[in-house]
Amino acid sequence: MALTAPHPVDVATPQASSEDRALLRAMLLLRAYDERAVVLQRQGRIGAYPSFWGEEGIQAATVLALREHDWLFPTYRQNAIALLRGMAPERALGYFNGDPSSLFDPAEYGCAPQCVPLATQVPHAVGWAWGQAGDGVAAVFFGDGATSEGDFHEGVNLAGVLQAPVVLVCTNNRWAISTPVSRQTRASALVDKAVGYGIHGVQVDGFDALAVRDAVARAAARARAGDGPTLVEALCYRIGPHATADDPARYRDPSESEAWRASEPVARLARTLIGRGELTRAELEGELEEAHLTLAQAAERLSAAMLSDRARLVEHVLAEPPRLLRAQLEGRTA
Repeated sequence: MALTAPHPVDVATPQASSEDRALLRAMLLLRAYDERAVVLQRQGRIGAYPSFWGEEGIQAATVLALREHDWLFPTYRQNAIALLRGMAPERALGYFNGDPSSLFDPAEYGCAPQCVPLATQVPHAVGWAWGQAGDGVAAVFFGDGATSEGDFHEGVNLAGVLQAPVVLVCTNNRWAISTPVSRQTRASALVDKAVGYGIHGVQVDGFDALAVRDAVARAAARARAGDGPTLVEALCYRIGPHATADDPARYRDPSESEAWRASEPVARLARTLIGRGELTRAELEGELEEAHLTLAQAAERLSAAMLSDRARLVEHVLAEPPRLLRAQLEGRTA
């Protein structure tokens, strides 16, 4: 299925091959994390999990297009994005089993905590961008469903009024849980909403990581130059379920998802680099194996930590644990 782009991004001069390889490695890490998280959920080792399989290109490309002092404002769908800023994978995974060690200082990674309520992170990003004194840029992620929320409209309107240095990255994966875009808005394209706020807008193929990186880099450069915010609509498709508790077969034809799978961004970028002679299949297999090994080891560290210190399950929850719970924590019968 072709992706249309009525607001195309200008083709930029290709970046160095080393940067393209770094982008692929970042995407492979995110893919390995996402696949491992689903396995852990099915094993009962973490709770319900919102997969982002197929959206790695948007996430990794955005991070790599920014500078280290720029800040990220993710949703639950970008739950592993801090890995690209140095966070240990087990720390990110720990969020989904309630491990308090998953909590972190946002300043350490330049990444705000993931927001589960739709669009609430948009005003957060605008406020940060407005208040920071340097040349930092805020990149805020949200989905197509969030563009129907009041926080989105208020945040983008304020960003436009203030000419705040914000890149608004809309991952339009066509579905807000079971609601298609056609039931969310009469706008022909979500990027058209930028016109109403007097800000710049571009639409890009979200399955093309190189195009997303270029679009975000240009938007960040505009923001740093004082030209205000940019709404980047990254078109893709939510190939998997909304989360591990969702059954998309109840509201859409499974063959539709399978048709889009051929366009997913990780294999697409790998094919591009192999076709340009900048990557061999053996190198790709090696990097993929390394990413999976990293996540397998992280999962074991997470499990070991939870088993070695069961008290972490109730710390900061109960001032006085009941007798039965105290006995269980001490490994004895009541």
